[in-house]
Amino acid sequence: MRADYHLHCEFSDDSTELMEAQIEQGIAIGLDEMCFTDHVDYGIKRDWDDPLGIEWRAGDNDEGKKDPIANVNYPEYFKKLETMRRTYGDKISVKRGLEFGIQSHTVQPFTELYNRYRDSLDFVLFSMHQVGDKEFWTGDFQKGRSQKEYNEIYYEEILRTMQIYKDYSVLAHLDLIVRYDDAGIYPFEKVKDIIAAILEQAIKDDKGIEINTSSWKYGLSDTQPSRAILKLYKDMGGKIITIGSDAHKKEYLGDHFDDAIDILKNEIGFRSFCTFDKMQPVFHDLS
Repeated sequence: MRADYHLHCEFSDDSTELMEAQIEQGIAIGLDEMCFTDHVDYGIKRDWDDPLGIEWRAGDNDEGKKDPIANVNYPEYFKKLETMRRTYGDKISVKRGLEFGIQSHTVQPFTELYNRYRDSLDFVLFSMHQVGDKEFWTGDFQKGRSQKEYNEIYYEEILRTMQIYKDYSVLAHLDLIVRYDDAGIYPFEKVKDIIAAILEQAIKDDKGIEINTSSWKYGLSDTQPSRAILKLYKDMGGKIITIGSDAHKKEYLGDHFDDAIDILKNEIGFRSFCTFDKMQPVFHDLS
């Protein structure tokens, strides 16, 4: 079984790759299953039907068109997913997911969103892309804070949000802040206790974590999350783990999966990984 459980298409505002192009690529590289997880980031993005409208930015294209800054167009997204499932269902299993870029102060709209579409969802990623509506990739969150401060605040906000929000499947790219830390790698031992509390909460709630293979694309020195976090999760009794490329372009679909599987199996000691069906984990042997 080969399954990519973190990928994006034209319904994410940071991707233009068509859903069918991702699916055809998945078939070409021999995936058995793939789950689309397009972005929802309340606090910094609005829904397409928001009475205030959506924002637009200068587009990265030759036509000079503007690109939307918006969450998934849910009706069109789920409609197209069903079309794709019918069209390609004899060749690959296409699952329905979303990536929730959640914060403690945005729990309410995510709760409402999940309740609205819970019957249409197989899988939900719990991600944190910003704190206090300040994004990591721009450096706005880190600005004016020491490396110690922004690392601790990041993990504390994850734990705080996990304690009040439960409608998700796995924690995505748990140490995401590493990707945008210009000061270098913050020592694991300094945040081990708060990370252990996060993992303890996840295990208590029957939630999992993912290994996100975009760490190779971004040139990180370790996996994401790090081997130390993966090992800690396993040692604490964690069993639910998914593998996702975080591909926004079809070229990165399934990227470095063999490396990820080798690390999970031979370095960390996992014997299985998960796919999901209607928000329930399905276990498969790592091979």
